[in-house]
Amino acid sequence: MIILAIESSCDETAAAVLEDDKKLLSNVINSQIDIHGKYGGVVPELASRKHLEDIYPVVREALNQADVSLNQVDGLAVTQGPGLIGCLLVGLSFTKALSLVKKIPYVGVDHMAGHLLSVFLADTKPNFPFVALIASGGHSSIFLASNPTSFQLMGRTRDDAAGEAFDKVGKLLGLAYPGGPVISKLAATGNSRAITFPRAWLDPDSLDFSFSGLKTSVANYVNQQRQRSEDLPVEEICASFQEAVVDVLVEKTIRAARRVGVDSVVLGGGVAANPRLRELMSKRTTEEGLQIFMPPPEFCTDNAAMIGLAGYHLFQAGLETLATDMDAYSRSLFF
Repeated sequence: MIILAIESSCDETAAAVLEDDKKLLSNVINSQIDIHGKYGGVVPELASRKHLEDIYPVVREALNQADVSLNQVDGLAVTQGPGLIGCLLVGLSFTKALSLVKKIPYVGVDHMAGHLLSVFLADTKPNFPFVALIASGGHSSIFLASNPTSFQLMGRTRDDAAGEAFDKVGKLLGLAYPGGPVISKLAATGNSRAITFPRAWLDPDSLDFSFSGLKTSVANYVNQQRQRSEDLPVEEICASFQEAVVDVLVEKTIRAARRVGVDSVVLGGGVAANPRLRELMSKRTTEEGLQIFMPPPEFCTDNAAMIGLAGYHLFQAGLETLATDMDAYSRSLFF
């Protein structure tokens, strides 16, 4: 089965072509970081307009790289939500048009399902069931994945997501957007024990996350340093902040795996590309006798390959449609 997948949930216009769930024929991503960087975050209206400009050439390039024509495509997969509604509607409307004109069935994919299954784009793949941590700019959640289309939410952020906290702290320190990669790079040369920032463990049995207090603690520290006219130890701030985020993400994921009695742990989402998170998760899962599975960094951030993979399993479940009234949604169906 040849699947053409489209992703436009935020600030990447992406398209990919897959053969079943085993062979990725192409994966094209056009990022808008240069556009939104000057504003310190994604501007929804600008993102939507850029998707309109880029979606046709990106899809065309994906088909060309795969050496596949539209007449050879058996199914279309598109991100239906969650995300920025204006951005989602660009991809969804484009997919509906292709479906209508070429009579190709399509499926709407939940973006979270894409991240949950992105690990299957790696060489080493887990067996079901597994516990997955999905950490990104918009989400920090723990799921129990029973099969490719069944996911149970076990814990989620109550305020800022991990990636959002990275971006806000980066902006506070005057770093470039997005903050995550910059903070990670600076943290590599800093002392993670230099500054004691809080870890929000919440209730003893809670698998939820909260990073707003940590963000406030960093802001207070920075303000105090500036009031004293002292230099900011940026590397130490980045390292100590990053360690506080990673500690909680890792320990709660391990706690979730123990609670449901599974021995496989999966990491996904944009923050899953963070080297320190990958390092500590590997270390702690090994200590606990658990297996860890992580997608390559290029499949952690938003991409259409993971959407195509999730779409393939929806096709296998018989959920394809030719309808033109499918709508986008801003919040995940799994919450």
